[in-house]
Amino acid sequence: MNATDRTPADLLGSALAADPSRPLVTFYDDATGERVELSVATFANWVAKTANLLQDDLAAAPGDRCALLLPAHWQTAVWLVACSSVGVLVDFGGDPASADLVISGPDTLEEARECSGERVALSLRPLGGRFPQLPEGFADYAVEVPSQGDRFAPYSPVDPETPALAVGGLELTSAELVERARADAAARGLGPGSRILSGLPYESWEGLSYGLYAPLAAGGSVVLCRNLDRLDEKGLAERTESERVTATAP
Repeated sequence: MNATDRTPADLLGSALAADPSRPLVTFYDDATGERVELSVATFANWVAKTANLLQDDLAAAPGDRCALLLPAHWQTAVWLVACSSVGVLVDFGGDPASADLVISGPDTLEEARECSGERVALSLRPLGGRFPQLPEGFADYAVEVPSQGDRFAPYSPVDPETPALAVGGLELTSAELVERARADAAARGLGPGSRILSGLPYESWEGLSYGLYAPLAAGGSVVLCRNLDRLDEKGLAERTESERVTATAP
């Protein structure tokens, strides 16, 4: 990756320039049997559409605080980088009542209603499906995002020295986030082409780093597994082999 990258959006831009066709996020949900693989180009397209939704439809601006109430999921990874692209602070699992906007999964809708700003809901159904019935007071991400533009340009430049992520009592600027991700990648021996398997939840820095930021910083990819405890030892060994995993987290 480019040594001058100072935000997650910068890291994605470098990954896109280097090899847009390689896998970036391979997602499994062992409760549903779902598997989704996103190349760098596909992931970047989702990020661009989501960032356009944030900036244009939701009127999000640099310095706004977004309560992100989602599990470890490929769409969560998209939202993390999209917020970075706009300059919005992600408060992972944060209090919706003190946030400018909230992004919620299906299990946290009541909590998310405490937000007085914009509210977006994700069904987290396979293939990014819509809610069978739209939750009252929310926009359905699966309905709103497809029509968004495939390219994104922020109205205001993102300052790498402003807060970008709050998780588990830790608050990081974009530049600090990238620095920590690079250090984690080095600690796990990740480099270009590495594939790390992570079943960690996204509610801690460790989970976010190994489940997205460290492989992105290293030029590698992640096999992100939700409900991994439902997979037996044989199944895990088979996945490790079939997905060409080179490292595991933690």
